[in-house]
Formats: sequence, C-alpha cells, structure tokens
Amino acid sequence: MSYGVYSRWDCTSRELPIIQQFTTNIEAVPDNEFGMVVNIKGARGKWIDYCIDHPPFKDNRGKVTPPFKGNYRIKTKDYDFFIGDSIWAPVEDKMGEWTITLMFEDRVVIEKSFEVVPVKKSH
Repeated sequence: MSYGVYSRWDCTSRELPIIQQFTTNIEAVPDNEFGMVVNIKGARGKWIDYCIDHPPFKDNRGKVTPPFKGNYRIKTKDYDFFIGDSIWAPVEDKMGEWTITLMFEDRVVIEKSFEVVPVKKSH
C-alpha cells in the first residue's frame, strides 16, 4: 500500500504508522522509521514469514547480526500491517541496502529494498 519513511511506530498500538515520504532512500538518522504497509486479503489465521536483510553490523558482543527473521499471523480477512525497522546509533554501520521480503506459503509475495544513506547536508 505504501513504502518509505513513516512516523514513529508503537508496536503495542493497533494504529499503523503514518507515511511521511514515499522513498527507497532512507537518511541515516537515529529513530528514522522506514518500511512498508502491506494489505493481505483472504488469509485470516494463516502465517506470513518475513526477513529483513541488512548491512553487516555487529551486536553488543561483537558478532555480525544475522538478518531479522520471523513470522506474523494474519488476524482478519482484510488485514493491513507495517513491516520495517528504524535506524539506531551508531548510524554508520546501518548504511547500505536493507531488503524486506515477505513470504506466504513458501512463496515470495513482496520484496522491497531500501538504501540507508548519509544525511544530505544543506548549504
């Protein structure tokens, strides 16, 4: 339905974040929320798998963090949900390509790539 930069998302709320800018270029600013809002029809009670592949940054133990993977249960027959991430410090290791993939019944149904880029300097 939409993709790009969103308002801050509260994962405990039923409210979806609001699209701020349609884009695939995401400025590397802490708390910059990005991703996509997706609508799934006719799959109530079924599961969708996701993968958020990202640049090779390290966790607090110094190990490279693997892609974020999981699944999500579709709650209604016409269901909207947000899938994405936000930037956190240090931003330098978060720059590069982030790809969000959604799979349904072992089939890729959506794949969207975002490029996290340095902040544009204004003159």
